[in-house]
Amino acid sequence: SIISKNDLKCSLLQLECHFTWVLLKEDVDLDTIEDKMGNQIEFLTQSTIASYNMLSYVCHLKHLNENALQNLRKAEKEIRTKHADDIERRSLVTWGNYAWIYYYMNKYEEVQTYLRKVEDTCKNLSSTARFKVQLPEIYSEKGWALLQFGRTCYFRAKESFRSALEKEPNDPEFNVGYAIALYRWENNTKGSDRNEIPTLKALRRAVELSPNDTSVMALLALKLQDLNLVDEGESYIKEAMQKTPDFPYFLRYAAIFYRKKSEFDKSLELLRKSLAITPKCSFLHHQMGLCYRAKLFQLKKIKYSPREQEEELIRHSIFHFERAVEYKSTFFFAYGDLAGMYAEAKQYREAEATFQKVFEMTNLHPTDKQYLHHAYGNYQYFHRKSESEAIKHFTEGLKVEQDCLAREKCKNSLQKLLEKRIQKGLGDAADFSKLGFIHQLNSEKVQAIECYEKALDLDPANEEYLGELWKLQSSI
Repeated sequence: SIISKNDLKCSLLQLECHFTWVLLKEDVDLDTIEDKMGNQIEFLTQSTIASYNMLSYVCHLKHLNENALQNLRKAEKEIRTKHADDIERRSLVTWGNYAWIYYYMNKYEEVQTYLRKVEDTCKNLSSTARFKVQLPEIYSEKGWALLQFGRTCYFRAKESFRSALEKEPNDPEFNVGYAIALYRWENNTKGSDRNEIPTLKALRRAVELSPNDTSVMALLALKLQDLNLVDEGESYIKEAMQKTPDFPYFLRYAAIFYRKKSEFDKSLELLRKSLAITPKCSFLHHQMGLCYRAKLFQLKKIKYSPREQEEELIRHSIFHFERAVEYKSTFFFAYGDLAGMYAEAKQYREAEATFQKVFEMTNLHPTDKQYLHHAYGNYQYFHRKSESEAIKHFTEGLKVEQDCLAREKCKNSLQKLLEKRIQKGLGDAADFSKLGFIHQLNSEKVQAIECYEKALDLDPANEEYLGELWKLQSSI
């Protein structure tokens, strides 16, 4: 009956599982997650139970509910093998997923069966809620799931692992999850004024509790490198290299470490090794492209660099950036890098088409928009020699109020360009006003006032400039 279907939905919404954790299809590339989970099961990087649960949810999102059920059966088998004395407690997320999938298959009796299992288990664990119990394992699995669904979920992932740690502060897996989530969340927020010590502490703690988890060891190395502790960072990379010389998740981070250290050939060697294991990994192809690009820019600094060598590096770079977007259609950064590389090859039609393709995407995160405007502004300035278009796009990027590295880059590029124009005597009222806005963002009120005053000298009737000036003067 209709009522019971609604009642079922109400009960289902109270479950703790992938279907209630707000994991949105539009935030990710499902094929990429599927490949990744397969690799994680193959290389045993985290709980295989969690990986099967995630695979099941991805299959459901791809409308393959039978495959979804198959993965849940695999998760159950793992639970019986690894947690024979704790089956109920460990099965809550899996049962929740079963209930939801059967609901979508219109098999309501099965839905009720699984709801009862969850309810009985919650009762036995003396939970006050009918379908919920606060278990650290569930917080942890939620954290891992959120990490797979991209940066809009990093903050929530961090909070989930934090909740797990409140219950069991010394659990190695929870500490690893928390450190990874904190690292990613911080990398995704603004670069200049953040306090990096909590992340460093969390990574050190994770490595201490899981000395064989080389991917988290490599993240610790990258964090140390960011803090200019390069030698200590490299000692972790070398130690991890001895432990897992063929582990793809470690190799990709080690490759980033050596690229940042400008050891491009070493980085490429590690990436090739990793690509041999996971050939369709968009992340690795993107990293390969970045390495070839870095080699190109290094070569260009030589006064008479050999053109055919440059062209070869451009070709390699384009090849890998193209693979990156082919294997992951939502890889925004790779599109920007690809367009920039087309421009290096003077393939302006392809560059323009690639940029426009991304501008038309509807699910861009605010930081993607900033990054994109910055990349396009650079393209207009350096390759198309259009100052006005560059200024327009740097300004657009700056208008997106999301404090992150891309906004910082838009601000710096715009400031340089405006100051250059003004020095040449080409600055108009709009240029002075934009420069005033930048000084405002930098909390440089005196310089901001001077700029707005100049803007008003050039355009005395402009009420917007007058308003800004008045606001600034009254705040001093």
